[in-house]
Amino acid sequence: MSGFGNRFESEALPGALPVGRNSPQRAPHGLYAELLSGAAFTAPRDHNLRTWMYRRRPAAMQGTMRRVANGYWQSAPFHDAETPANRLRWNPWPMPDGQADFVDGIATVAGNGDVGTQTGCAVHVYRANVSMNDRYMVNSDGEMLVVPQSGALLIHTELGKLAVAPGEIAIIPRGLRCRVDLRDDTAYGYICENYGAPFRLPELGPIGSNGLANARDFLAPVAAFDANDRPVRIVNRFMGNLWETTQQHSPLDVVAWHGNLVPFKYDLARFMAVGTITFDHPDPSIYTVLTSGTDTPGVANCDFVIFPPRWLVAEDTFRPPWFHRNVMSELMGLVRGVYDAKAEGFVPGGISLHNCMLPHGPDAATFEKASNAKLEPHKLDNTLAFMFESRHVFRPTATALSAPHRQEDYDSVWDGFNTHFSEDS
Repeated sequence: MSGFGNRFESEALPGALPVGRNSPQRAPHGLYAELLSGAAFTAPRDHNLRTWMYRRRPAAMQGTMRRVANGYWQSAPFHDAETPANRLRWNPWPMPDGQADFVDGIATVAGNGDVGTQTGCAVHVYRANVSMNDRYMVNSDGEMLVVPQSGALLIHTELGKLAVAPGEIAIIPRGLRCRVDLRDDTAYGYICENYGAPFRLPELGPIGSNGLANARDFLAPVAAFDANDRPVRIVNRFMGNLWETTQQHSPLDVVAWHGNLVPFKYDLARFMAVGTITFDHPDPSIYTVLTSGTDTPGVANCDFVIFPPRWLVAEDTFRPPWFHRNVMSELMGLVRGVYDAKAEGFVPGGISLHNCMLPHGPDAATFEKASNAKLEPHKLDNTLAFMFESRHVFRPTATALSAPHRQEDYDSVWDGFNTHFSEDS
């Protein structure tokens, strides 16, 4: 099943999905009908998100939620430390000392906005060495965009399973219950917890009807229900805190469903990059995979942008990004390889943060190499970097600012630029 922005349906048992007159009073096979709404009821049709689920037991059949420790998972608003007027960069976060599943291993790097007003986003890393087993999670604060960096995941959701590996991404909608299992000994990656408008494909404008991420390449799961009755735990991310309850059956007992509020995966290798073939360096917005909009057209709550393998072809052009200062704030991660704007120091699993109007660009070694390179077609290969770009300043957490793997000398990468100015040239 594939697509994005469309309506889907799936059933794990023939005849479980009601049609027409079969739906109002009693669902087939003795199932319970339940609606998951991801938008206000009266939202415009092309923004309305909802899915009908037909399940063995209603989700309301759970015990009282009790507060549990948040660990290193922090939430907006972020006010536990002053936000430095500096460029920041971190090496990869270390793996936990003991056992940690997907939830236990989440560590917050930075964020903005407010969960109560449903604005902004938070960026985390996850580090796991065990599967969640009989523990499930639901995020009531926001949807989760998962970017694996190492180790494949099997994400079990109420609507079915998603197998996601490095080089792919997954979106888990707000309010959907899931369990994350490891397919390798360990797993490491990034999460954008989006409090604002749900991610959607960006408008293409003059690009036309083709290019960037195509809707047909987003894959939704096939219905698969868990009928084993056993004690389980459910942890809920609600208003920035973790709450947990127990129940005597799996929450993943949906036998059939239909709608457009679904989890999905996307292979980033299917992204159709566009670029210049004449001169100059285009803005990074041409690499936008998904966008979360705001009330201001063209200004994003959060954009998810990638820098994949691609050809660089242009005349008389400086190929890496120019030096720049932006009104938007940029938080970058690296899945594999080398990012073309940095000679060293930005490694897979690491993070860099360039906030609003802070000057940044290539380091001295990259500038010299690019300024003297032969201008011929060049293939950037074995690389995959990404960026979460937001209209709101990313506020780093106190834990991230004091982390021993933060690169205290990051500003020095812009040392060593010689003065080439001459009034005669």
